[in-house]
This record gives sequence, C-alpha cells and structure tokens, in this order.
Amino acid sequence: MKFKISFNAPVVLSFVIICFLAMLANYITGGVSNELLFMTCHTSLSSPMTYVRFFTHVFGHSGWEHFIGNAAYLLLLGPMLEEKYGSGKIVEIILITAFATALVNYLFFWNVALCGASGVCFAFILLTSFTGFKDGEIPVTFILVAIIFIGQEMIQGITVQDDVSNISHIVGGIVGAVIGYRLNKKK
Repeated sequence: MKFKISFNAPVVLSFVIICFLAMLANYITGGVSNELLFMTCHTSLSSPMTYVRFFTHVFGHSGWEHFIGNAAYLLLLGPMLEEKYGSGKIVEIILITAFATALVNYLFFWNVALCGASGVCFAFILLTSFTGFKDGEIPVTFILVAIIFIGQEMIQGITVQDDVSNISHIVGGIVGAVIGYRLNKKK
C-alpha cells in the first residue's frame, strides 16, 4: 500500500504559506515589511497602499506565536470548508473578511494598526458551525460557538488591555455567520 501526499486544500494551504512568508519577511526586516505591506491603519485614502493593505493585512502577524495560533485554526478548519464550499468561495470569504475587518478598523479605531488572520479564523469558526444547517433551523452548535467565541471577545475587549484586536475577531465571526447562513439556506 502506497501513500502519497496531496495538496488537499489549495487555497487554505497557499494562504498559510503566504502568511508564513510574510512572517519570515517581517522577522528578517525587523517589522518593516509588516508596516509597508501587511498592516492596515488609518492612513490617507489618497495612498493606493491604503487599499492594498485593506486586503494584505491578513497575511501579516505580530510574532511567531500569533502566526502559529492562526495557522492552526486555518489548517484545522479550512480544508473541511474548502471541500464543502469550493476553493473560489473560500477565496471570497477571505477577501470579504479582510475588507470588512480593515474597514471597521479604519472607520472606528483610528489609532490601531491591524494585522493577522484572526478575523479569517473567526469567520471559519462560525462558518464551520453551519455545516449541518437545515433551512428553518438554527444549529445549537452555532448558538454555543457564537456565545462562547464572540462573548469571550466582547468580555476581553472590555476587560483586557492587550494588542489583540477583539473587534476583528467579532467582525470575522459575523462575516462567517452571515455567509454560513446564506450558503446553507435552501434556495
């Protein structure tokens, strides 16, 4: 019996590889690459890079621990979602989540720079809870996941002062929930 290695989730694997390369570049450049390419903040709307970073910020991470935590979620949940919904839909979800988290950060948190795939992870978490969805029903798993993950982020956002962008987690979760509902609702 022979085994072969398969590239089973091309979008998710490519996304994690790009995140790894961005993290490596950030490490080598002492943070300069994140500031230039992989971090969104309140910069001038006349700069084309503002719009580029609205999407590329999901590739950058603040450190190896941040990257490894997000990569674990992406690699755990992503392949199942990519198999169920297809590669094109996963690209769409990543792009929508990147834009939504960047836009909310830009509009409401002027003094906060944002980087990392945490919003995408939370979108995947909430989207996963819809995999067994039937029209006219709300899965208990979705309710529990929403309460646990989004509730935790709201509490931590209020009580913990750290460099974690809880709002990107919440926005990513909302994106995942809305897309999960729409994808699994009977036409």
